Amino acid sequence: MNLGHFTGVGVGPGPAGLIPVAALAALQQADLIYLPRARGSEVSVARQCLAGLAIPEQKFREIEFQMDPDRSVLSSHYGELAAAVATELTAGRHVAYLTIGDSMTYSTYGYLLAALRDQLPGLAHTTFPGVTSFAATASALSWPLGEGKERILILPCPDDMAALRADIASHDIVVLMKIGTRLPDVLGLLADMGIARHCAFARRIGLPGEVLCNDVSQLGADASGYLATMLIRKTAREQRHP
Repeated sequence: MNLGHFTGVGVGPGPAGLIPVAALAALQQADLIYLPRARGSEVSVARQCLAGLAIPEQKFREIEFQMDPDRSVLSSHYGELAAAVATELTAGRHVAYLTIGDSMTYSTYGYLLAALRDQLPGLAHTTFPGVTSFAATASALSWPLGEGKERILILPCPDDMAALRADIASHDIVVLMKIGTRLPDVLGLLADMGIARHCAFARRIGLPGEVLCNDVSQLGADASGYLATMLIRKTAREQRHP
């Protein structure tokens, strides 16, 4: 049996054209490209990230994904998706899977790849990295993400603000991902700590509805934490002169 090749591609956080040149070449050579779409969303953000690139529409296969806190539900979901992808690979087709941001940073791709390798132990696969949301946020706002020996922590937003307070206290910079509905609580915490003015926030970078803010004390009560990243600095950045 000649298995097809499986490729994972991180398409970046939103703006088209941020994928590596080698990854674009792989997508152009693929027979099928799976596009994840969040449950409840009308469009695939990953598809928007490929706008204007020379990839035939007939290659795309949109699939709905879910991020359930129940590990057994998540395992079942990706097992079913892997079975569908495995059918294509077993037929000898080269299959690619797109993921927002970086392929291996809080990505649905990791679940799918693990499930595929369980089902097809001899599977040949290639993973291309992508631009993370926090790297894009730092660049868009000219916000240095770590200087000298600063300690950086990257984490999904906790429900417990006391835990987040402790994380901030023990690191110079905290990169906060998967904020969602917890945004008002996070903003309240940063205001209480007196550090909101030197913390940055970005949402839907390069997409309709983009928000870029280098002082989160300016965010309104209607701000959304979906597809958002926050860069938290414990103390104001020191000015360095040559």
